[in-house]
Amino acid sequence: MAFQEKGKQLFDAGTSFARGVRIIDDLPLDRLPEIAFAGRSNVGKSSLINALVGSPIARASNTPGRTQELNFFKVSTRFYLVDLPGYGYAAAPKKTVETWTRLIHDYLRGRQQLKRAFLLIDARHGIKKVDENIMKMLDSAAVSYQIVLTKADKVKDSELSKIYAKVMADAKTHVACYPEILITSSENGQGIADLRGEIYKVIAGL
Repeated sequence: MAFQEKGKQLFDAGTSFARGVRIIDDLPLDRLPEIAFAGRSNVGKSSLINALVGSPIARASNTPGRTQELNFFKVSTRFYLVDLPGYGYAAAPKKTVETWTRLIHDYLRGRQQLKRAFLLIDARHGIKKVDENIMKMLDSAAVSYQIVLTKADKVKDSELSKIYAKVMADAKTHVACYPEILITSSENGQGIADLRGEIYKVIAGL
């Protein structure tokens, strides 16, 4: 509970849009810690970010592929929260998708300020092959990442338990995957306090 309260205080201090990045050379230079959110198109990244910060700061859409750059949000002047473009299917030209997919990979592989990546997985579907590919890339790059199940409100409890068990079993086979899975819903607020608390621990170095 203490970490949840610390996490709430962290986000209550305010969040502002800092910049959108389309090329690696435009990444922030101030070396603040960074927390990234990655996931398939339409997994609910922007909605989850909005639930975390308590305001509609990230543009949410039902159309996959709307986020086409790395969006940096500065939280309480202490760290950046990074909304990555969705990978997999996107409603954009193939060349555009290839460009931002390469941007995602370059960022995740080579960013020293990146303290943890949260990999969002749709609770209705579990881990897909495209997620598995990202997990393998993060493993090889030694980037610490943690799985967050989204849209938990869309799944019956019995089915959610099965998905959770399967995702946990898969996660244990990946060396860089943090051994705890968070279950969230941006619709009803489930798990948001836990996620804030986890982010606080990462930023505080705990």
